[in-house]
Amino acid sequence: MDRILEKYERYSFAERQLVSNEPQSPANWNLEHSKLKARIELLKRNHRHYMGEDLDSMNLKDIQNLEQQLETALKNIRSRKNQLLFDSISDLQQKEKAIQEQNSMLTKQIKEKEQDIAQQPWDQQHHNHRPQPPQQMLPPFMMTPQFPGLNMG
Repeated sequence: MDRILEKYERYSFAERQLVSNEPQSPANWNLEHSKLKARIELLKRNHRHYMGEDLDSMNLKDIQNLEQQLETALKNIRSRKNQLLFDSISDLQQKEKAIQEQNSMLTKQIKEKEQDIAQQPWDQQHHNHRPQPPQQMLPPFMMTPQFPGLNMG
């Protein structure tokens, strides 16, 4: 089948070379039209064969050739599919890693906030009951005792 296409293209190319040197006439257009029509029919027949239709007209060698073409095409399709799957897996693994890093960062921030919240009541308790600064504290012997009944003055 490929040989037929190659042969047709060679003759078609040679014919185009001859036609390009000649002026375009309606006769040439008719010839070109018939060639294009034959090419379309050949492509349609090949398409039907690729779809598994109209195989009765093919001999064993043509069917084996068609089978080889289909196996090669299927191999290429599977190769491309596997490449796309590997790319997708790689992309998802990168996204997973980024999400895990973000999760670790958020977990660390939560722990820091929890520590800050736990520290606040402790700080408030110690700030409310802290001793007076040393300047205001007097040693006991310098403090004047106050007796409620004795007021001078």
